[in-house]
Amino acid sequence: MVSIIGALYFPTTQLSAAELTPVANMNSVRQEMQIWTTYQISPFLRGSDISVFVKDGKVTLKGTVTEDVNKELAKAIAAGVKGVNSVDNQIEVDKNYKNAKPSQERSYAAIVDDAGITTAIKSKLLWSKFSDVVTINVDTYQGKVTLSGDVSNQASINSMTAMAKNTQGVLSVDSRLMIADAPMDKETNKYKEDEEKEDENEEKEGTLLADSWITTKVKSTYMYSSNVDSDDISVSTLDGVVLLEGKVKSGSERALAIELAKNIRGVKSVTSSKLLLL
Repeated sequence: MVSIIGALYFPTTQLSAAELTPVANMNSVRQEMQIWTTYQISPFLRGSDISVFVKDGKVTLKGTVTEDVNKELAKAIAAGVKGVNSVDNQIEVDKNYKNAKPSQERSYAAIVDDAGITTAIKSKLLWSKFSDVVTINVDTYQGKVTLSGDVSNQASINSMTAMAKNTQGVLSVDSRLMIADAPMDKETNKYKEDEEKEDENEEKEGTLLADSWITTKVKSTYMYSSNVDSDDISVSTLDGVVLLEGKVKSGSERALAIELAKNIRGVKSVTSSKLLLL
């Protein structure tokens, strides 16, 4: 069963143990897939021409990489897999080697990256003050993000698009968010009244959510964001008021850090007087 899954989802790897042994050594197959998968998600080895063969705990690596350090990395990864006793590293180093022209289809590594981007954006939206009023679809293909769904106003579109654009790994954002049509006549009045109630609730919401929850979500949002250095910013929360302290490299980074914090659900206000430029 594992060999069939490997053939379907990992077409570029060579699952030699499964091919050579009709009654497949399941441990060897799992080890091959684990090693190969790790290569594919490694920024240094993804796309490399490396084949993996495992038999009775012995790993044989073949292929070509452009640097000695990548050859050693491939060996170290294989040696670290549970059940591996030895590694025969036959990988060749050719500084002039060029990988084959990439396929139009996404590689396994690209699929993993896209899934990570989608998850990060959805998390940021879920933690934001917009989470209770809209349902947004997020799709990512090779770093290009598409947002779709209905929102209540242009400000929501602008903020959510900015959140997506400032997520690590995002190359571009196609915002297909639409402003939902407001109900007519009496319903319109009711809609406006509901909006006013939402504004009042937002003022109280900070007391309902734990300060620790807010602090954690602000920090996590910074970690997911490409233009904010989370290591240089300290975050604390008291009664829904977020205090930002630390150093930032530019005025734009400072403004983004403040805006991202303001957009977290439950935040009453943000104090940033101690968030200073380097």
